[in-house]
Amino acid sequence: MIVLIVIASVLVVLAGICLWGAWENTAVQLHRVRVREQALPAAFDGFTIAHVSDLHNASFGEGQARLAELLKEAAPDIIAVTGDVIDKRRPGMQNAIDFFAAAVRTAPVYYVPGNHEAVSSEYPALREAILALGVTVLEDEAVFLERGGEQILLAGVRDPIFSTSDAEQNTSLMREKLDSVLPEIRPYTVLLTHRPELFATYREAGVNLTLAGHAHGGQFRLPWGQGIIAPNQGLFPKYTQGLYEEEGGKMVVSRGLGNSSVPIRLHNRPEVVAVTLERAR
Repeated sequence: MIVLIVIASVLVVLAGICLWGAWENTAVQLHRVRVREQALPAAFDGFTIAHVSDLHNASFGEGQARLAELLKEAAPDIIAVTGDVIDKRRPGMQNAIDFFAAAVRTAPVYYVPGNHEAVSSEYPALREAILALGVTVLEDEAVFLERGGEQILLAGVRDPIFSTSDAEQNTSLMREKLDSVLPEIRPYTVLLTHRPELFATYREAGVNLTLAGHAHGGQFRLPWGQGIIAPNQGLFPKYTQGLYEEEGGKMVVSRGLGNSSVPIRLHNRPEVVAVTLERAR
């Protein structure tokens, strides 16, 4: 009898975890982050970037309606998308196109491709489709954003896997990209990239604020917030979600929206991040 009770209790707990996980994996939320910067031009005080990453071909309502609602709630000046909107394991790009179609109705959209775009045969067609929607695709490029007579630089680099499958070359490749993309004399700079693990390289290049994804929030988060595993960071990764400040540089990492090789996340809801820049006084 005791054995049956124990088995039943274990089954109830497992069922509860499964139900919680099923809900949590689609319970997208808006996460607000404030970044205070002395170097920020005064005209950009209060400038808000809606940061979206790692859709991985997931759906959040018909026509991505729930994502569209959160983007409107964020009230962004621009929307930044940092890669992996499609998934190499699950062909199909309509969910990504629906997302971009909803996003461009809210604010100007800037996008950099991630590692899944790099290895997907669908990426060229996706790129053409979203360009037609009015999305700005930043593939090792930079643009100036103007507000109140002042400027900031928005740069975007595509994932190193477009050039090499050797992870040991990622740092040197990224350093070369930044050397070619970033002008020697420039204003406050925001970088869109897929990979947070190269934070030191971004800081060394003089980037003020980096927006990245790829880590999926550590996939399974412990109660005190530590992620368990992330691509290219391994076990107990350092950069998984939120704001990081190191040696004069800042980085905001999105937990992302969808899943890939690991089909479920725990204590790690999908998110849209509203990053508001504030001029430090």
